[in-house]
Amino acid sequence: MKNSDTGDADVIKDEAAGRSGMPGRRRGLKGWLDGVRSTRAGALTLKIVVGLVGAVMVVGGLVMVPFPGPGWLVVFAGLAVLATEFHWAHKVLEFGKQTLHAWTEWYKRQGWLVRIVVLVVTVAAAGVIVYFGLLTLGIDVIEIAQRFV
Repeated sequence: MKNSDTGDADVIKDEAAGRSGMPGRRRGLKGWLDGVRSTRAGALTLKIVVGLVGAVMVVGGLVMVPFPGPGWLVVFAGLAVLATEFHWAHKVLEFGKQTLHAWTEWYKRQGWLVRIVVLVVTVAAAGVIVYFGLLTLGIDVIEIAQRFV
């Protein structure tokens, strides 16, 4: 490991690091992120990139929420991305997880009648949203269905 430009400096440095009680640099993604955060420019750039990616995911997820699909999953994933750099996003993510857990526990305690009502309301809301979404594209599903009746 001897470099002709530095003489024995690399060898001495590695030996000293081996004797040191300090933990080594983390490996993988966390080590890379630590390296990026070690400079002011890197930390600011990382915050901006994480902020933009997380914001796009959250906004995209919120747009998808009314439609059948993974809207809330994308919102939570975007918050998880934001939480890697922003404390407020971590708090919002924790609140969302607690609220979802409380809703799930409440739903599990309910009888079949309440579960069926929740299912019917959910399917009806999704149907209305899809109908109006298609209507904005110029597709009237009711008119098309009436042609076949």
